[in-house]
Amino acid sequence: MSAPQTLANGQKPLWKIFLIFLGPMLLSNFLQSLSGTVNAIYIGQMLGVQAMAAAAAFFPVLMFFIAFIIGLGAGASVLIGQAWGARNVERVKAVTGTALMAGLILGGAVAVIGALFTEPILRVLGTPADILQAAVSYARIMMLAAPVLFLFILSTQMLRGVGDTVTPLFTLLLSTAVGLALTPALILGWLGLPPLGLTSAAWASFISFPTAMIWLGWRLLHKPYQGQAHPMAPDGQMLRYMRVNPAILKAVLKIGVPTGLQMVVISLAELALLAMVNGYGSQATAAYGAVNQIVNYVQFPVLSIAITCSILGAQAIGAGRPERLGAIARTGLQMNLIFTGGLVLLGYLFSRHIIALFIVDAAVIEVAQTLLHIMLWSCVILGMSSTLSGVMRSSGTVMMPTVISIVCILIVEIPVAWFTSKQIGLNGIWIAYPAAFIAMLTLQTAYYRLVWRKRPIKRLI
Repeated sequence: MSAPQTLANGQKPLWKIFLIFLGPMLLSNFLQSLSGTVNAIYIGQMLGVQAMAAAAAFFPVLMFFIAFIIGLGAGASVLIGQAWGARNVERVKAVTGTALMAGLILGGAVAVIGALFTEPILRVLGTPADILQAAVSYARIMMLAAPVLFLFILSTQMLRGVGDTVTPLFTLLLSTAVGLALTPALILGWLGLPPLGLTSAAWASFISFPTAMIWLGWRLLHKPYQGQAHPMAPDGQMLRYMRVNPAILKAVLKIGVPTGLQMVVISLAELALLAMVNGYGSQATAAYGAVNQIVNYVQFPVLSIAITCSILGAQAIGAGRPERLGAIARTGLQMNLIFTGGLVLLGYLFSRHIIALFIVDAAVIEVAQTLLHIMLWSCVILGMSSTLSGVMRSSGTVMMPTVISIVCILIVEIPVAWFTSKQIGLNGIWIAYPAAFIAMLTLQTAYYRLVWRKRPIKRLI
């Protein structure tokens, strides 16, 4: 039985529906984190601390551009979820085609920006001089890969709108396998390949994403979904929808722009924090990169649970069951405590051993471990806030949750980081994360309970 049908008639416990949907998505996000982590291990162990710092210096820049496409995918997946809950396959295809074309246009623009302005961007961020050129080479390749990368991200996001979390999992598995095989081969020049140093990871990504997209298209065309042709297969019917429909794009952007704006502000905040970190030298930048790798792992349930709440909520609304939204929110909060809380505990127990996978310098390991201990616990708080935002997003309510998040970042996170770093140094920057997350949860909860729950819920399409 499909997820929308189950949500409609309530025959299966919600926690089971959650796990069926959430399980493959958690594994998918694990694979995404694994790819980045193993590449960081390759870089840190094979090329040294400076190479690790160079890759870390570009990370917030990449996330800044990806933020736009995540917002677009979030808006499209909510509309697809509501359409699929209502069993409107034509609308599913129309939303999919519009989002893919918009993503392709945006990816082309990012590739041009990357070709022309990568070095000035990294200079503005204060990237240390001893790693600047390596960071520029790495960043330029990644940005040139943006058109295919954006299609890859959009496709995996939108497939979840129809309840298909297995196909994105297999697609990510293939992409990860190709990337992890190519990176060390290019670093060391195996099988006659040219040794490319730090850019090896970027070239591996450049190759792995198109490979995975070709396989994805083949699977959607040849693998039935719930006993019929996959509603998002790139067949002749879907190709007719591969154009920007202004009305659909407007509906997607109504949800996607605030979501993307939130991601952009988060990315800009990370750029500001990175600039502060860079002021402490390349060792601090390397420690920042190692901590980010670990935090990404801990936070992947946060994103997965929020997406699950958003999609299941959208399907419930499309199926005419908006009363299920409260139960979806409660289940999401419980899942966050179990999954995110469990990873936080593991992170504290094995922090030194994990950091040593990325960093070989003992002094940098000590710095990174201290930074991790300061903020890791607050990921659970972030997960609770994201869960409530995900449920509200399923109904198309995104503006106020986004405003709350942006206010907390601009008024709490950045000022706290600046002030506490002036008082106690590098460690003070990481105090800003729990401060911002606590403020965010407090305000999101107040809005959810006092305003959003009292509003009527209706379909967006």
